[in-house]
Amino acid sequence: MGTLIYATSLSIDGYVADADGDFLWSAPSDEVFAVHLDRMSTVSTEVLGRKTYQLMTYWEKPPEGATWTEAEHEFARRWRDTERVVVSSTLTESDIVSDGTRLVPRLTLRDLSAIVDGAPGAVEIFGPTAAAEAITAGLVDEYHLFVVPRFVGGGLRALPDGAQQAMHLREHRIFDDGTAMLRYTRA
Repeated sequence: MGTLIYATSLSIDGYVADADGDFLWSAPSDEVFAVHLDRMSTVSTEVLGRKTYQLMTYWEKPPEGATWTEAEHEFARRWRDTERVVVSSTLTESDIVSDGTRLVPRLTLRDLSAIVDGAPGAVEIFGPTAAAEAITAGLVDEYHLFVVPRFVGGGLRALPDGAQQAMHLREHRIFDDGTAMLRYTRA
């Protein structure tokens, strides 16, 4: 049986993207990226929405002319080795460029629970829209929050309205760039 994790970078005021949809302000430093690389070693399955999947296809191969670091190559390898479930009613099978990726038009909480129960490792639900229903229902076992020292004033919220859950802080770390990593589990 796996563990369901919601991991995200967010602004101090709680957004993963600003009002213009920009999220580049949350790009990890090398030190933060190293933690993401370590996290990926426990993840066996990623559940993603359409936008997050399209963003993450970057890790399929280095873009032409790009020079990846050794850490980036390793992250890409770990990314490619995970099973991926893409939740989208607008993508088609021809839009899926990644081997090991399954496209589903809708993911019920029962479907998500079955994925988690059958996973050999952690299942990460990636993206606030894809995760909203699971968060509200209290299905997420762990939250890995990377709080970036920035206010953005509005945009795409990291956590859905109406979600309530008592949490235990299990780990925290402050990085040199001021980012705070907070790992919470359900109380």
